[in-house]
Amino acid sequence: MLKQIALTFFTIFGISSVSNAQLAYEIGFIGGPVAFQSDYGQRHDQSTNIGNTGFGIGAVHWINFSSAANGNEYFNEHFKVRSELSFTHTNFQHFGKWIEGKPSAGKEKLKAMSGKTSMLNLGAQLNFSPFTTIHEFEKYVGSFYPYLSVGAMASYYATTASSSLGPLGTPATTFDKYLVPSDGHQYGFSSESGITFSVLLGVGVQYKLDEMNDLLFEVRYQGFDSDWIDGLNPNKDIYKENKSKDSQVWFNFGYSHYLEF
Repeated sequence: MLKQIALTFFTIFGISSVSNAQLAYEIGFIGGPVAFQSDYGQRHDQSTNIGNTGFGIGAVHWINFSSAANGNEYFNEHFKVRSELSFTHTNFQHFGKWIEGKPSAGKEKLKAMSGKTSMLNLGAQLNFSPFTTIHEFEKYVGSFYPYLSVGAMASYYATTASSSLGPLGTPATTFDKYLVPSDGHQYGFSSESGITFSVLLGVGVQYKLDEMNDLLFEVRYQGFDSDWIDGLNPNKDIYKENKSKDSQVWFNFGYSHYLEF
C-alpha cells in the first residue's frame, strides 16, 4: 500500500514535466488549526470543538491551463488542478455534558481517557473559480481569486487511546460502552495504524501579493471512510449517538509562488 501511495505521489507531481509551454505552475505551503469531529466529547459542543483542535501543515502544487490552446477557454480560465502532501496531528479528550455535573465513576473514567492521532495525507483537488478568470487575477496586484474545491486523499494514520487510570480494557479504567466489541474489534477503542481514504470539500480565496506571489486562506472539510481514525468507535448498533464517521475541518493560511520556465 505504501508503494502505491508513493507511486501516486510521483505521478501527480510528475505532471509538471509535461508540456511546460502549455501549463502554468505554482508551489507553496499551507498551515493552520484542524478541528477534528470525533467520538471524543459531545458533538456540536464548543468546548469539544476547541479542546479537540490540532494543527496541519502541507506542501501544495497547482497546475492551470490558462496558456493552453485546446479550445476549452472556460475550463482553462476557471479551473486549477491542485496536488498536496500534508501532515495533521490532534490530541483528544472528552468534553461537554458527559463529564460535567454531579461526579460519578463513569465520568471519572471519561475524564481520564485521552488519545492522539497523526496523519500523513496525499491527494489532489480541482479548484473552480466561478467569478474570476485566471488571467484577470494575474493582471492586478491586490486582486482576489475566490474558489471552490473538491478532491480526494489517501492517508496513513497512527492513533493511540489511553487512560490515566491504567491500561484500557477493564471495567476499572474504561467507560462501559467502550468495552463492547465493535466493527471487528475486541473493544470500542483501538490503538492502531492504517490507511484510510477521504473526500475533500472546500472554499477559499487567493490574494495577489505581487506578480509572482499570492497569499491564501481556505476552509476545508475532510470526511473519512473510517470511524477508527481517532481510536474510538463504539458499537453503532447499540450506541446510536455515534453514527457518524470521523471528519475534520481545516482552517488554512498559505502562500504560493509562480514558477517560470
